[in-house]
Amino acid sequence: MLLKILAVGDVVGEGGQDILARRLPGLQQELGVHFTVVNGENASGVGITPRQARGILDAGADVITLGNHTWNRIQIGEFLDKEPRILRPANYAGRVPGRGMGVYPCKGLRIAVLNLMGRIELNPNLDSPFKTANALLREGSWDLALVDFHAEATSEKGAMAWHLDGRVQAVWGTHTHVPTADGQILPKGTGFITDLGMTGPSRSVLGIKPEHSLNLFLGGLPRRYEEAEGPCKLNACLFTIDTEKKRCVDVCRTDLAE
Repeated sequence: MLLKILAVGDVVGEGGQDILARRLPGLQQELGVHFTVVNGENASGVGITPRQARGILDAGADVITLGNHTWNRIQIGEFLDKEPRILRPANYAGRVPGRGMGVYPCKGLRIAVLNLMGRIELNPNLDSPFKTANALLREGSWDLALVDFHAEATSEKGAMAWHLDGRVQAVWGTHTHVPTADGQILPKGTGFITDLGMTGPSRSVLGIKPEHSLNLFLGGLPRRYEEAEGPCKLNACLFTIDTEKKRCVDVCRTDLAE
């Protein structure tokens, strides 16, 4: 069977949530999607609330992944313990709420989803994502495995994909909010793309008002970032997996704009 996995780039603010709710169901139907993973760590701009997480699940996500802004809305902590369909990075050091890996049913198969976060120029106070992946992939049993690697450095993302080649069926990067053009299948059958992009305001700097970013780079006083206004886009990637051979056979970027 060919299983189609849709990975959706970081949802930013109310605009991102709105376009996801309106356009994701149609996109899933159009592409014949069987399973959908959405990165939601920027649903509040920085962080995500339980209400926003429920909205993303209601829009059609099977799993929500997070990243470096997981704890910016601290009320998500209890929700992470209660809702198995939302993951935070597995390599957070110390005792924190939630889980970094889950196994979910789909078409008679068990799909493992692993959420990891990079350390280069992002958060050095983490356990090694490479060693964490090794440890988690030795545990439990499943038919297919997918990885959202939330990281800043393209080199770290690429290294993770090669590290996991043949052990998981797909690895995609999130966090930098800019879709990359390097969708590929590695030699042992793992599909990879460096970054999915984002789901949020098109006329923006990574989803925020351009003037706020300019203020920072021109030496102005720090201020709270605000979500940009105007038309939005939805960046995603479709991974097609041969479930018998347990190999990715196609990686295709999907971009919707309004």
